[in-house]
Order: sequence, then structure tokens, then C-alpha cells
Amino acid sequence: MKQLKMIPTLLTKYSIQFAYALSSLFFKVDPNKITIATYRSNELEGNLSYIANEINTIDSTKNYFVLAKKFDSSFKGKVTYFFHLIRASYHLATSRFFIVDDFYFPIYVVKPRCGSEFVQLWHAAGAFKKFGWSTVGKDFGPSEDYLKTVKVHSNYSRVYVSSEKVIPAYAEAFNMDKEQIFPLGVPRTDYFYNKEEHKNLKDRFYQQYPQLRGKKIVLYAPTFRGKSHYQEEFDIPLDLELMKKKLSDEYALIIHLHPYMILHLSGIEQYEDFVIHMKKGYNIQELLVLADILVTDYSSVIFDYSLLKRPIAFIADDLEEYLKERDFYYPYLDFIPGPFFTETLSLANWIKEKGYNITKIEEFQQEFFDYTDGRASERIVKHLLSK
Repeated sequence: MKQLKMIPTLLTKYSIQFAYALSSLFFKVDPNKITIATYRSNELEGNLSYIANEINTIDSTKNYFVLAKKFDSSFKGKVTYFFHLIRASYHLATSRFFIVDDFYFPIYVVKPRCGSEFVQLWHAAGAFKKFGWSTVGKDFGPSEDYLKTVKVHSNYSRVYVSSEKVIPAYAEAFNMDKEQIFPLGVPRTDYFYNKEEHKNLKDRFYQQYPQLRGKKIVLYAPTFRGKSHYQEEFDIPLDLELMKKKLSDEYALIIHLHPYMILHLSGIEQYEDFVIHMKKGYNIQELLVLADILVTDYSSVIFDYSLLKRPIAFIADDLEEYLKERDFYYPYLDFIPGPFFTETLSLANWIKEKGYNITKIEEFQQEFFDYTDGRASERIVKHLLSK
């Protein structure tokens, strides 16, 4: 049965290897070509968008190509994506730099050519939840059998991270040497230092949601549940009725889920004067800027949000289960820079009573960011192009 399940993977692997070999035979590596690829969306977002813009700013002679196609797990979507990956193999074989910020299958089944580098700008800041090789043997991670066929997260020549402290975690997750990991920052965090963009964002937001003027915003942004790109239903551990009763005079609640998560909550419409389920229009970086308080469970957005030096609280009812399924790089309860709750009443009281410890947030930020100047994209691109 396991061998049958591996047939699509093997077919994709060998097809990519053939297309890559053919491209390598007929085309040279273009020293001015940079390809930026993602499977999570149909356009560049986050780190990749910032890096693309910075490349244009620093060296407009570089030719960069975008391979942005959101993976669709339907049968038709898988077939379409298969042919997209064959096309990607050509760019993989002919680019000086091939840049990603997540798992990217073709990278792991070919051998990099001389003069070509595969670069990883991991989409999560810091190091919180385990991933990659750190999760081998866990429900979330790759199996030993899969790793025999696909050496996940292999072949990276450079990885860029937020601080020196997290280098050991990334070296373990990517099964690579620490010397190839550079703590130069996280490109998308440059946004937090652009005050003009913040002003434009707030003008746009309050034009769309005038009822929220004068209210403080609590952002609930839980981590992705499920595996890879398959949608999962999610029951939020919040009693919205209770939160509305306790907080609605002073606060509004925005719920933001990962694009592959489905909110399993009937009757949310009855809280529309207090709760907004934000599905589109604002990315997570923008919502973090808008939020006065962040509430999450295990999401790495805590690193980004710490740059704003605002309160963070944690709520979850599945910590023990999550530890078994995935685990963390640090002891969870000792690591998090805010209080942990298992039920709504205590969380609501904490928000209402404003029992915040900003000093703890600042210490957390200093530990996980070596630079806080809004110039991560510039540093990374200059580092790339200087060698």
C-alpha cells in the first residue's frame, strides 16, 4: 500500500529530473537570471515580494522570473500543477539564484548545477514550531520512507533567518551546515518600519469599517492546522458570546485564519457588530499593524508582532496533542512572551484589566531579531549579489 501511495511522487520526481537534465543539456546557467517561486499563492507575497522589489531597486539589470501558482489539491489541480513543475524545472536549471520561502519539491530531487544556487527565505520568522527534518517520526513530519525518495529541504546553498539564536534550529530542520545560514533578517518585517504605509493602511481600513473607529482591535490569528496544502476545519477555542459581553464596549475582534483553514463556526453573523472574520483584503502583516492586542496559540506571527511591542496572549485547548503531533524548539510555556489561557473568561478578563507585560515582549524581540532597522531586504539582496 505504501508503495502504491508513492507512485505519484515517483512519477513527478522522475519527470522533473528528466526535464531538468534536458534543460541542463541545451541551456547554460544565466548569471543574470533570478527565479522566485511559490506554491502558496498566484502572486508574490511576504518575503518573496519584498526581495523581488529590492532586486529591482539595487540592480535593475537582473532578470527575475516569477513562478507563482497556488496548489489545488483536486485531481484537476494536481495534474495542472504537475505540468507547472515541469516548466519550473527549466527555470531551476537555468537560474543563477532560485529563491523560495517554503517547501518546493523540484529543489529536492535534482542536483544543483555549477553556478546555480537554491536560496531559502523561510516564511516564518524566529523558530517556534518544529518543521522539516526536526519532525521526522512525528504525525506532522515526513516519514522515513518518504525521505528515501525525496530528501526534503536539501540543496539549499543559503538560508536567511532573523537571528543567530535560531541558526541551530534551522540547521536541524534543513539538515544543513550552520555556516550556510545567515541571520540578516526577515524581508517582510521591513513593513513594520514604514510609517507612511501604516497611515495609508489605517485610512483604508477605517473607511471600510467605520464602526470600528475608537475601538481597540484584538486580532485572533491561530496557527495552521492540518498538513501541507489540504484544507482543514477549525473550531476556535473562543466563546464569542462571552467575549462580546465582556469586551464589546471598548474592543472589536478580528479573526484571521491561514488560507488553508476553514472556520467551523455557525451563527457568526450574530456577532457582526463585534467580530469580523477577515477572509480577504488585508494580509497578516497589515492586520498585525492594525491590532492593539494579538491572541494566538502556536503561530510564529508572535515574532513579527513583537517588533511592534504590543501585548500578546495565548489560548489553546490542545497543547498536549500538539506536542505529540509536532512539538516546539523550546519548552512552550517557558518560551511564550505572554500569558497562556485554556478558556475564554480568563483571557477576556486579562484583556479588560490590561495586565500586560511589555518588558517581556521587548526582551523576546531582542532575542529573536539581530536587526530592527527595517532594512532586511536590502541586507539580503546585497549579500546575495555580492558573491
